[in-house]
Amino acid sequence: MGPHRKALRTTAVGAVSATLLAGSALGIAPTAQAAPHPVRFVDIGGDGGTVLKANVVTPAGADGTRRYPLLVLPTSWGLPQIEYLAQARQLADSGYVVVTYNVRGFWQSGGEIEVAGPPDVADASKVIDWALAHTPSDAGRVGMAGVSYGAGISLLTAAHDPRVKAVASLSGWADLIGSIYSGRTQHVQAAALLDGASVVTGRQGAEVRQVFDDFYSSDLTKEPELIAWGKKRSAATYADRINDNGTAVMLANAWGDSVFPPNQYADFYEKLTGPKRLEMRPGDHATAELTGLFGLPNDVWKDTRRWFDHHLRGVDNGIDREQPVRLKSRSSGGYEGYPDWKSVGADARKIALTDAKTIRANVNSGADGGTVLLSGILDQMTRLPPMASIPLLPRRWAAVWQSEKYATAQHVRGTARLHTTLTPTKESGTLVAHLYDVGPLGLGKLVSHAPYTFHGRTPGKPFGVDLELYSTAYDVPAGHRLALVVDTVDPLYIEHNPSGAQLTFSSPANDPSYVSVPLREQ
Repeated sequence: MGPHRKALRTTAVGAVSATLLAGSALGIAPTAQAAPHPVRFVDIGGDGGTVLKANVVTPAGADGTRRYPLLVLPTSWGLPQIEYLAQARQLADSGYVVVTYNVRGFWQSGGEIEVAGPPDVADASKVIDWALAHTPSDAGRVGMAGVSYGAGISLLTAAHDPRVKAVASLSGWADLIGSIYSGRTQHVQAAALLDGASVVTGRQGAEVRQVFDDFYSSDLTKEPELIAWGKKRSAATYADRINDNGTAVMLANAWGDSVFPPNQYADFYEKLTGPKRLEMRPGDHATAELTGLFGLPNDVWKDTRRWFDHHLRGVDNGIDREQPVRLKSRSSGGYEGYPDWKSVGADARKIALTDAKTIRANVNSGADGGTVLLSGILDQMTRLPPMASIPLLPRRWAAVWQSEKYATAQHVRGTARLHTTLTPTKESGTLVAHLYDVGPLGLGKLVSHAPYTFHGRTPGKPFGVDLELYSTAYDVPAGHRLALVVDTVDPLYIEHNPSGAQLTFSSPANDPSYVSVPLREQ
């Protein structure tokens, strides 16, 4: 099946998923209407005069005699302006003026979708201007927060507008290319979900439509242009500006985020030099924050409020004295704290990939990363990740290496890394590496995976491959093994294997192959 047909198929999945998410968000409205704070619905002039539909919630008793810290919340991709009303009520109770607005190109706001381009960043600054002029908000205490699209816009605005003193970026991205084009491989289900949602709930302009079409097309002549387009929309490109502004940045994401994988957040966190916090939990894209959007108790929103309370209201709540990296394993219920990201998997151990193996391309072996959104939610709710019977995987299409049985539990934390030597029979190709927890009966539960694509290689000539798998926190029980499975097809991604292609993995004596597994210090 070609990439275009795959894109069309998964676009339908994305549109339905987005519509369901939007419908769920609408359920917030009755809760918000029953709350004590009145909501003021307003029109705000954005960049170039584009009308942005917004709502304002102020603290009870605000009479203009005092100023309050301001929080601006741009909406998520495809969701309406009432998305954050339940949280806005609670934040107003804590003493904030809260302005949430529908980003341009979606729902009733004007303009066309810009995918966090310069007009979106300019819009956010215009919303801040409006709030300072029309609400009892304090220009010296401005924060931004958002989920998904709103998270990315918040980070980008912090880089371009020094008035933003604190940010909570929830299930967002810092590197757009590293999110949906990691390993030089198109994440087609993730892109199709975004594409479908924007068709249902917004208005794509000619540029955005062309970007999606070029992304699906696999036209290498378009690659430099697409990468430049994505970097302009990535906060990682402007990390120095955020550092110069001294913005306090909180990042929160889910281990199984199938739209914005966690690696790119961890990499961005390491580049920040100001006050910072990184939180990782089980779940898929935006699922960790979801209950908070209904006003229910939620760890992500609780820590978001604590972050703003300390950095905008000066509350001594201890968040600045906690370990700044906070993780929750997919296998156990407690939180773990670390002083920095490199301490997360400090005790890395290698599994040698000693035997040379050759696989044929173009067939899904049965090992794959699951389905966008659905697999991560299932793992979050039931601790059942995608599974495969490792003994039954066809070795014609899957290369398999296994560790010895572990006598004690192995606490995988952080980013596993694959290093191998690859000899292709064609100049282009795609491989997908999967790391499984294998029980006594051979059933493998997916711990992590990642795709890798190459172009322009000489057939028959070996070259080195270094691939970071998606970061995770997973506990392998005693008596289990770890298995690395490499094949060439995964429905999550567009693959670039010509018909009849074969891939050979070897382990030269002077450059042995291995997978390095990061483990929590015992």
